[in-house]
This record gives sequence, structure tokens and C-alpha cells, in this order.
Amino acid sequence: MNDLPQTIPGQTIPEPTTRDEWLAKARTLSEALPYMRKYAGRTFVIKYGGHAMGNEELGRCFARDIVLLKQVGINPVVVHGGGPQIGAMLKRLQIKSEFIDGLRVTDRETVEVVEMVLSGLINKQIVSMICDAGGKAVGLSGKDGQLIQARKLRRTQRDEDSNIEKILDLGFVGEPQHINPDILLTLEQSDIIPVIAPIGQGRNGETYNINADTAAGAIAGALEACRFFLLTDVAGILDKDKTLIPAVTIEQARGLIADGTASGGMIPKIETCVAAVEQGVEAAVILDGRIPHALLLEIFTEGGAGTLISRSKILTTDHRNHD
Repeated sequence: MNDLPQTIPGQTIPEPTTRDEWLAKARTLSEALPYMRKYAGRTFVIKYGGHAMGNEELGRCFARDIVLLKQVGINPVVVHGGGPQIGAMLKRLQIKSEFIDGLRVTDRETVEVVEMVLSGLINKQIVSMICDAGGKAVGLSGKDGQLIQARKLRRTQRDEDSNIEKILDLGFVGEPQHINPDILLTLEQSDIIPVIAPIGQGRNGETYNINADTAAGAIAGALEACRFFLLTDVAGILDKDKTLIPAVTIEQARGLIADGTASGGMIPKIETCVAAVEQGVEAAVILDGRIPHALLLEIFTEGGAGTLISRSKILTTDHRNHD
């Protein structure tokens, strides 16, 4: 697990060149067969984001992996983010952007740009990559088929001087209120891979910008997916010695937050995974999207590649993909 291949922006991913390397590749494919059989017909929800989206070679690698999953009978559902791209477009259009507690304040003008970038530019780029890799993909937003019915996200902030909580107005920032999976269940019966932008629609037709992790977790829960994968820019949950924790229960995950082992941006990711598992997902995985084929390493090897969160304890990493 500690010898996983690494990549950096601009670095190409090497292909096997010697006979031994090709034999090793063939052996890996052979060892993956039991997992292919185990997961055939099951649904995987994959949140795609982070620096992996900004690396062209990693993007092509991700697209090939998604096509492979579909080819072996797994039903992948891709949900993507796009914060840096939104920021770049707002800057290009000279629209000021403000953040409160890590969330972008989204007024009516900003939400139009957010929808344009997420549902248009980024969504179609990912669809094109998957199609170029030999698959069939269709781009959706939460508005399509009433997939994500959203409501305004409400947050409070405590004033340090008065100790009084005040309600924050983040504008058109939303959260999923209801997921209607009908369109995704229909696509499961086809060879088409759905790629979803995290845009939701309110009761009165409002457009809401939704955190991609939150949207993906809610969709995974509604589908009662076999696996929910959060591709991030870290290896997974790290212990206090900065060593990867391969597997935890939801109770242990909460404990890692309570004792300060998990902090910062990892907390909402763990909370999203826990919520998905509690909603019916068999297991959620936080893993490093910067590692080439991290998704395949997690699915088709015994040791996995990230941190798996489930209801029951995984006794050893060698049994995380076993019944």
C-alpha cells in the first residue's frame, strides 16, 4: 500500500515496456477477476475533483478506469466538482467572489456563472474524456429529471464578542433536500455512464450551487450504492503519526473527529461518508485521486488504496474486498 505509484502535474504515467512488466500486468488482471465478479451489477458513485481534474494525463487515466468499470458490469455514476474553474471564470468576468467558512457566497449573478461552468464546460469535458476512452457518457445536472431537489443551505456563525449566533446568508448555496434517482436507475439498464454536475433546483425554480461531496454522498445514499468513492488530494484519513488508516467503522470515524485526529477539510469529508453509509451505502472510501488508477487499486486489490468507512469493522486490509 505504501508503494503506490505517484504522479505530479505534467508527469506522464509510464506504460510497461519489458516482458516482466507485461507479465506483472497480466497477473494483476487475473487477480482482479474475483472482484469483477463480486461487483458485477452493483452501483458505484464516484466523486471526481481536486487536482486530478486539473491534470490532463490523470483525467484520461480516470476516464479509462470509468470505462473499464462499465465494461466489467459495474454501474459507475460520476459526480464532479469544479471550484478552481469557477474561480477562474469569475475572475475572468471580473465578478468578485467571497468565501465564508469555506463556502462560496453565491449571489444571482454568480450562480449563473457557477451553473455555466459546472453544467457546461466541466461536465462536457468529462463526458468527452469518457467517450474518447471508448465509453458512452451523458452529462446531467441536478435539474435533469428532478434529480436533485434542493433547499437553501442555512449556516450560523457565533460572534466572538457577544457570543450570539447569527444566521449567514450564503445566497444561492444549497443542499440536497430530496434525490429522485429514476433517471439514474433507467441509465443503469443501458451502457451509458451518467456524469452529474452538482446543481440543484429549489421548490420555486431557484438554482442552487451544491457542494460536490455533499451531492455525491446524497446520490449514493439514494441509490443505496455498493460503494461511494471520494477522490481527494490526500491519501485518506491519517492517524496522529500521519500514517494512513486503512479502514474504520462509522463510530471510529466519529471518534477520530472528536479526538482531533481528523481536522480541517477532512471533517466534512468524513461526515459525508458517514451520512452515505447511514443512508444505505455499503461502504465509503476516501482515497487520493492524484495516484494513477487509484480507483482500480481500491476496488480490485485486497489491500485497497485509501480509507474505507463501513458499519462493521474490517479486521485486516487483506479482507476489505472479500465477502
